Amino acid sequence: MVKGSNVALSALSENTGSVLIGLGWGSPTGEGDADVSVLLLDPDGKVRGDTDFYFYNNPVAEDGSVQLLGKTPTADGNEDRISFDLTAVPAHVDRVVVAASRYNGARFKELENVRLSLADGAGENLLRFALDDIDEMSAVIFGELYRRGEEWKFRAVGQGYATGLGGLATDFGVDIEDDAEAVEAAVEAAAQAQDNAATEDHENPPPPPPGGEPDRRPTTTAAIPSPRRPGDETESPKRTARPRTAKKKVTLPKVARKSLAENEAWREARLFPVSALKSDRDREMRATSVLLSVMAQVPEFGRRLTAAFGAPAGRMETFTEVTLPHGETPRRPDGVIRVERAGKLWTALLETKTNGNSLKSDQVQAYMDIAARRGYEAVITLSNDVALEGSPLVDVKVDGRRKHKVGLWHLSWAEVAHQAQMLIRHEGVGNAAHAWLLQELLHYLQHENSGCHGFQNMGPAWVPVRNGIDDETLCQGDARALEVVESWERLIRQVCLGLGGELGQKVLPVQRARRGTDPGERRSRCADQLCQDGRLQAELRIEGTPGILAITADLRTGRLRTSIEIPAPEQGYPLSWAKRLVRSLAEAPSTLHVETLVEGEQGGPRATLERLRPEPADMVPKNSGAKITGFRLSLIKNMGSSRGNAESGFIRSVDDAVNRFHSTVVVHVNRTTPRRTPPRTEAPTT
Repeated sequence: MVKGSNVALSALSENTGSVLIGLGWGSPTGEGDADVSVLLLDPDGKVRGDTDFYFYNNPVAEDGSVQLLGKTPTADGNEDRISFDLTAVPAHVDRVVVAASRYNGARFKELENVRLSLADGAGENLLRFALDDIDEMSAVIFGELYRRGEEWKFRAVGQGYATGLGGLATDFGVDIEDDAEAVEAAVEAAAQAQDNAATEDHENPPPPPPGGEPDRRPTTTAAIPSPRRPGDETESPKRTARPRTAKKKVTLPKVARKSLAENEAWREARLFPVSALKSDRDREMRATSVLLSVMAQVPEFGRRLTAAFGAPAGRMETFTEVTLPHGETPRRPDGVIRVERAGKLWTALLETKTNGNSLKSDQVQAYMDIAARRGYEAVITLSNDVALEGSPLVDVKVDGRRKHKVGLWHLSWAEVAHQAQMLIRHEGVGNAAHAWLLQELLHYLQHENSGCHGFQNMGPAWVPVRNGIDDETLCQGDARALEVVESWERLIRQVCLGLGGELGQKVLPVQRARRGTDPGERRSRCADQLCQDGRLQAELRIEGTPGILAITADLRTGRLRTSIEIPAPEQGYPLSWAKRLVRSLAEAPSTLHVETLVEGEQGGPRATLERLRPEPADMVPKNSGAKITGFRLSLIKNMGSSRGNAESGFIRSVDDAVNRFHSTVVVHVNRTTPRRTPPRTEAPTT
């Protein structure tokens, strides 16, 4: 589409009761990002109240009409997805505006390939809109869904705002609490003051408050505007509470209560026991039943897993071992999910695999045919494997003559565990019983006998490729190298899910690729690079972290390197920077490698932390004119050799290396390195 054009959704698809909009962008550095927002407008072009403004601090509509699903990595950056149930949008809402904004003074000129895509309920892409002429803007309206009679239409807008999210939201009648520019100026002033104080007296840091850790709270709580909370002011009685910030949530306590068991041999009774599981079939049936039952009983969890597949918000029921006619041989999918809303049914068939077993194309094809004939909306596959962009796990044929379209979607067990972790440990659920159910589900999924451990095998090509690298017989173009690269990408995505669930923050793989690069082409280049230098490389962006976490697996030497580059402060003296960094790493391993990065040079001074602790000055270049741009921190360890997920396996060693590096190095650097103030203000939890 081009700017200003519009189209009726019914002209593009018959399955537009729910749609999925993706806002995407890339960045040459892999670090550029933006936040999405949605506004529901009445015929006068204004929100009915602050609750009609959906953004990072208010991501879900209570009626299910809008849900911000978060970010997913693409070939050249990120895509932020939003699910719309158009049948649930209130009748007096005339337009739905979809926008995105940058923070801390950033503009869209630092991003590339900024675009919008819209897919129907079956996941089929219906339209695409590439935005231009937005370089100097800090907020942009990508497009809008609007009513014309009984049907919905989409308009490509591409309108920019230099005043950021605050200016955009105010234009549509949202009551704004914080002034973005004032907050940003305050943050910069506070950071400047801290740098000056550290320069003057880096030897004597201020003492912590009595009885506790140093206060590390930022000087301001929001770097971009957010709607005012009810009760902040008494003269505005007409305001209504926003769903997420006003509603009480239950999360698990961070510290477990002391057990009443007499000794460690006593095992706590579990809702979902795993001791009786003897075969793959037992594991598959139990895992399916456990998951589906919790989805039906915990609405937040069931909605989160199905919203991206086009399911509406409504009453959910789940079934297992359902027999459905299919020619002469009836088929029994592992599960069925049904959601009812306003008398309409959304139905998905579920095919489950556990313990590393692969999905079978003929099974999935049969379920796709059954779903098409019976008017079902989706087939969902669930296995240990992780789906990759542009690389389907199973090949199925779609009969183009059929009017009814069926979406084929995939879930990994790692994604299921991630969503459970995010709800019970960080975001909260509706009541204590739901939190307990999710905790029991998570315990089951993580048990060694459940078979639901996510991606756990590097594949049959792993050993031949390693041997080929060792004896230098692996040639570029070898298909086995491409298989290893795909397995590596699946592993990295799973590492992101696991770490993100533990931290409660977005952790995404960074894809540094040229604009418009096909994912297959990018993986082919990585495979050729693997054949050439024997290395697998990846980068992770962790929300709130001052740098990119890099991972390198050197198959020639059998070593794993995890590292991060920390930018040098803008103010102060190199010796002060060095001393401050060494102090912040007091609890880091003594084997940590520290390298000073010097502008225009291959590398500056480097040493282990053990050597630098008594002599931080060794980090400063001897050449007084050298300009320090930052510091690189690295940990090196031996990697596992086997292809599986055993203690000695490669997968386990990568996971352990990333978790160790983050917990012993990154978190300590995070506390002392200036960075942008996090834009999100968390909902209160109990």
